[in-house]
Amino acid sequence: MLELVIIPWDLFPLAAAEEAAIVDDAFKLLMILGAPVFAFVVVTVVYSMLRFRRKGEPAGDGPAVHGPRPVILAWLAVTGALTLLVIITPGITGLRELRAHANEAPDLVVQVQGVRWMWQATYPEHGVVSYDELVLPEGERVRFEVTSIDVLHSFWVPAFRAKIDAVPGKVTTTFATPDTLGSFQQDVNMRIQCAELCGLGHSVMRLPVRVVTEEEFEAWISKRSAK
Repeated sequence: MLELVIIPWDLFPLAAAEEAAIVDDAFKLLMILGAPVFAFVVVTVVYSMLRFRRKGEPAGDGPAVHGPRPVILAWLAVTGALTLLVIITPGITGLRELRAHANEAPDLVVQVQGVRWMWQATYPEHGVVSYDELVLPEGERVRFEVTSIDVLHSFWVPAFRAKIDAVPGKVTTTFATPDTLGSFQQDVNMRIQCAELCGLGHSVMRLPVRVVTEEEFEAWISKRSAK
């Protein structure tokens, strides 16, 4: 006897940073606003296919079809209003939330350098360089200073919803405040992943991320500094 196996599927992956909640809320709002518009377009297309279909080869161009003016104006008004709404929120308001503390000193600075096909994480305040994992303390605001030494890469941590281009000869910055303990072994979204096609090894250009307590972070730093 065959059994029906239902595989649970979560629309959102692990959110392990405060900034991730802001991004997820913006996505949810856009989905809510976009769903009725998408449904209306699909219904209109299906109706048009059924209502105006013709059999055989057409003898010539069909007559021009002019839509009712009130419907056109209403469509423009609704879509225009939705466009302005998403520009304001989550557009402007969301960016303000993400950048609210951009000018404040971070708790930790991590310099991330991309090179085909690996990542290097440097902790300048501690004199530590890591090639095998990125370790971060829970609850501390981290500023990532990202660059590349060869081609264009893209720094992306799915669990943090943090993404910024790694540009050769330029330093770009993004922020994340990890608020969930975990590691790549527990969830694959805890990783730095290159999100810009950069060559043969692009798909394997990743670095595991581990979020630990402050005490565990200090112990890790001390151990790495002693090497």
